[in-house]
Formats: sequence, C-alpha cells, structure tokens
Amino acid sequence: MDIRPSRRGVLAGVAAAAVAAALPAGGTAFAQGAGDDGIAGQLRALEREHSARLGVFAHDTGTGRRVLYRANTLFPMCSTFKTIAVAAVLRDLDHNGKFLAKVIHYTMEYVTQAGYAPITGLPDNVAGGMTVADLCAAAIDYSDNGAANLLLRELGGPGAVTRFCRSIGDDVTRLDRWEPDLNSAEPGRVTDTSSPRALGLTYARLALGDALTATDRQRLTGWLLANTTSTNRFRAGLPKDWTLADKTGTGSYGTTNDVGITWPPGRKPIVLTVLSTKNDSAAPADEPLIAATAAILAAALA
Repeated sequence: MDIRPSRRGVLAGVAAAAVAAALPAGGTAFAQGAGDDGIAGQLRALEREHSARLGVFAHDTGTGRRVLYRANTLFPMCSTFKTIAVAAVLRDLDHNGKFLAKVIHYTMEYVTQAGYAPITGLPDNVAGGMTVADLCAAAIDYSDNGAANLLLRELGGPGAVTRFCRSIGDDVTRLDRWEPDLNSAEPGRVTDTSSPRALGLTYARLALGDALTATDRQRLTGWLLANTTSTNRFRAGLPKDWTLADKTGTGSYGTTNDVGITWPPGRKPIVLTVLSTKNDSAAPADEPLIAATAAILAAALA
C-alpha cells in the first residue's frame, strides 16, 4: 500500500505553513563538531570513501533538530539556482498568471549554447515557442539549461537571482554567470556559489515560508514535487514513503548537489541540503554519495 501523502495534500499543507515552522530557530544542532564520532564521523567516512568534500544542512521543522556539516562553507550551486530563478519570475514578473502565459520564442542555436536542453530543444517547442510557465517547469523538473537561460533573460540576467536572494534575507547565495559557464566549479571560486545553510534556508522560505504568495508557493512546490532528476540522489537515500520536493545540480569537479523539502508521513517537513565537490576537474557526478548522505540524515532525524 502506498502511504505517501498525496500531492494535493502536500500542496494544501504548504499553503497553510507558517514562517516560524519553516525557519530554524532554536532546537538542537549536531554533527558539526570535529570530535563527534556519530553523524559527523559517518559523513567524514563518506568523504574519504568518495574522495569528496561534503556540505550538509538539515532542519526538522517539527522538532527543531538540525544537522550541520560545513554548513557555512561555499560550494558551487550549479542548477540548484533554477528554483530561485523561477521564484523570482513568480514574484517579480508574474501578475495573476498573465506573464506565465506569455509565449517566449527562441532559436535552436540559443538553447544549444546552453549545453543541455531536453525540453527547449524539442522541435515542436523550437518552432512554436514555450510559455513562461512551461519554461519554469522545464528548468526545475528536467534541469533544462535553455529554459533557465531564457528565464534569466526575462529577469535581466544572473544578477537578478542574487538580488532576489538578498531581498528575502539570503546574504550568501549569488549567481554571476549563465548556463553552462556557471557549472565550472573550480575550487576556491566564489562566484555562482552558496552555502548549505544559506541555500537550505532560502528553499525553506520559498516552499514553506512567506517569501512568495500562497498561490506562487503552491506553483513552485508543485514543480519541485514533479522533479525527475533526483531518482539516484535524495530519492534513492530517503525512505520510500517520504514525499520529496527538490532540485539537483551538477558541475565540473564532480560537483553533485541536491536541495529540497521532504515530508515524512504524519510529520512536519524536513529541509535538506547536500552539496559536494571534488579536486579532480574531470570527476563525474557522484550520485551514490548524495544518496548515502540522505540516508544518514533520514536516520538521524527519524
């Protein structure tokens, strides 16, 4: 029997969520100390096993418990920015759905330059254009770079994402470049980065807090619930009956990310951010690392 909460039930809960329930205030933080042989030790063991660097922020909005591991360290954001870009479109450009219904026309060359265009690159979409709403869905659900660049163009460029973050209290997250350049992920780069804590709190404000109207919050959460790219990441590590609304990101240096909200049955949501990177520029994405980390976090917060 499938006992996962329904999509409609989750969206109804999102609409009723209070800001205080979404944002960490008080509670118990653990796994952040170097001397902790429990969760921190497990995360360090994963880093050694995968030759990677992990950043983790998890917050149980029901109990207040948190897992912090390099939570304030900068990591490349990669495609996790797309959720924020869509939120900026909803808040700053759309008015009663009129902008979402606007059809954007583009060329195949434009989306091909973005590097990954599974939806915007379809012949019918190139020929007829796509609505802004469909571009939002493509950017989140399929991580379509062409859709993301078209949305950034409507917003006025990558800096709009940074400005949006500042407007909702995120002083860390920044976007400086377009797809696909923003995924270069060189060690030490500060552009196109965020920290696990900052990114997790921003997703919480968008999906659970009052940074968006109730209608836009439901729209955004609906797209996150429909994400198709985390099958081997959070989805593989979390219990099967936990509902998941998330966005992944992938870049050079083995950068592999996942950020989102998960709803265990009968409990309030948990905010999860797992960011990772490696020293080898040619290292492939390491999805098992993200899945294993998610499993550790689910066990810790169960």
